[in-house]
Amino acid sequence: MITLYLLNQNNDLIFAQISICMNTSFERCENTKIEWLTPPSLVKKLGKFDLDPCSPINPPFVHAEINYNTIDDGLTKKWFGRVYLNPPYGKGMEIWIEKLKKHGNGIALIFARTETKCFFNHIWEDADAILFVKGRIKFYHVTGVQAGTPGAPSVFIAYGKENAEILKNSGIEGRFLNLK
Repeated sequence: MITLYLLNQNNDLIFAQISICMNTSFERCENTKIEWLTPPSLVKKLGKFDLDPCSPINPPFVHAEINYNTIDDGLTKKWFGRVYLNPPYGKGMEIWIEKLKKHGNGIALIFARTETKCFFNHIWEDADAILFVKGRIKFYHVTGVQAGTPGAPSVFIAYGKENAEILKNSGIEGRFLNLK
């Protein structure tokens, strides 16, 4: 939140404005939410998934056969099969990507911030392929209502050759890059 004060020569308050950070920007502020749900239509283009370790507690829809929520603590659980990962945005996202990298079978969706430590430590050298999404994705709130677009572009990351091939042939508009 930003508060702007304008004072006169006698230090009397003559104007005050309060701006509240909007949570649809996905940028960090007090009101930012970390649960943003991928549109089901996009995930369907990627095929069936066995596990979504980052599902909300009462999801309006699911992306996998088995779904872990914050109560289950999907990060500490054993992952199995083909994983769909839309990790919590903000601090700690990198540990989710690292776990998917070690698991080696799945597709993640994150911001396309290619200069970050996360990209250099877990994606550029380790992922099999990436797909930079054309335009901005309209994510959903946990209420099931479609929200605004985020403040950054998105990228799908494939771990495993089969997932790279699925991503390549998904029909999702964007730029596909094989990394291996």
